Amino acid sequence: MSEPLAFQDIAENLSFLDDWEDRYRYLIELGQALPKLDEAEKSPENKVHGCVSQVWLAADARQEANQTILTYRGESDAMIVQGLVAILLALYSGRPAREIAETDAIAIFDKLGLREHLTAQRSNGLVAMVNRIRAEGKALS
Repeated sequence: MSEPLAFQDIAENLSFLDDWEDRYRYLIELGQALPKLDEAEKSPENKVHGCVSQVWLAADARQEANQTILTYRGESDAMIVQGLVAILLALYSGRPAREIAETDAIAIFDKLGLREHLTAQRSNGLVAMVNRIRAEGKALS
């Protein structure tokens, strides 16, 4: 099971950035490109618990070829975390629930070297976001 093209593009761009300042700037740019959530979507149900920053993830499910496809939108009040949200959306959004449940974004982030310079709090928040998305995928697969 290969990663979506949007995620592959991000991974390729990150591979060209050796300097962490450049990687942080790229994360911020990715986050700034995300559309904002409607205020109604910033609800307690969509809030991700376990993040120091405010993070909301909203999912839409549709049936296609006898499987549930999940599409995600998200937002954070912290610029770097917003960039992490953008990467997670590129990895998970628009995929079948079963694939979402099986995709370990933490291992992928580690392979890309994306967690090594995150603070412990940001890393914990990333894990919370991934756990939330994978749990939704598992529940619907």
